[in-house]
Amino acid sequence: MIRRPGRTAYLSRMLRTVEFTLTGPAHGRPFAADATWQPAGQPQPVVVFVHGFKGFKDWGHFGLLARFFAEKGFVFIKLNLSHNGVVVGGTGDLEDLEAFGQNNFSRELDDLGQLLDALHTPGATPLPAEALDLTRLYLLGHSRGGALVLLKAAEDPRVAAVATWAAVASLHPRWPAEVLAQWQRDGVLHVPNARTGQQLPMYYQIAEDFYKNRARLDLPVLMPGLRQPILLLHGDQDETVPLDAVHQLHAGQPAAEVVVVAGAGHMFGGAHPWAGPALPAQAQLVAERTAGFFTGLGLRKEVTT
Repeated sequence: MIRRPGRTAYLSRMLRTVEFTLTGPAHGRPFAADATWQPAGQPQPVVVFVHGFKGFKDWGHFGLLARFFAEKGFVFIKLNLSHNGVVVGGTGDLEDLEAFGQNNFSRELDDLGQLLDALHTPGATPLPAEALDLTRLYLLGHSRGGALVLLKAAEDPRVAAVATWAAVASLHPRWPAEVLAQWQRDGVLHVPNARTGQQLPMYYQIAEDFYKNRARLDLPVLMPGLRQPILLLHGDQDETVPLDAVHQLHAGQPAAEVVVVAGAGHMFGGAHPWAGPALPAQAQLVAERTAGFFTGLGLRKEVTT
């Protein structure tokens, strides 16, 4: 792991953010993360946010999300998954399409695990250890990132709770047999990025990775075994991940809390770039519900200890 010195910026009188870089030991690719918090003189619960497919940590309104959660008393950490196409020190948008094509679900879980390891290792990040209450380590994921945080909770007992926004219900590559066969023959399948006009490559290795590591990646099988508190939020007008996905996840884990947001699409009102000074109204709503969920867990913990 390689770390560069954290760059500290003051977002307001009391709010701080630091940026840092990790490097995956298996693939050697650096990836960036940042943390935002409001110093309070005591440890604060930690929320790690994971973006989705074609997403990145600084997409749209995600910077405003960091500020929102920090002002609610959390240390909010967001990361670029190592093979999402963003380059450390680059444009901040998807530009390394070869890396994007070499992404797979195991790498994404390993990246998230590496970040959690770093948070538990003194000196591995520029975050002051005294600011972190790692007994209240919460994961939050959007879209495919929602599936990833649920999978990480299934394998990592350090995760105290999980919230998902517009999560997919499975990572299974459910393309028709003829599409999979053609993909295997060609070695690559291209998917459009409507926002940029790019044709994004996906090498067949992502399907191979799923089948090779299915015991680790099969969310419908693992979902019933989750013991952490779970909050599942989904818009009833989601144009990307059908609303049925949240019902599938809930069927696998009936103890989870479900919130369906009326009129909300996949990004809860957000877009990239986002020039507004405030969160989109629907994003504000899901952020409020999520912060309240995590805060309530902390309050119950204090009562019982």
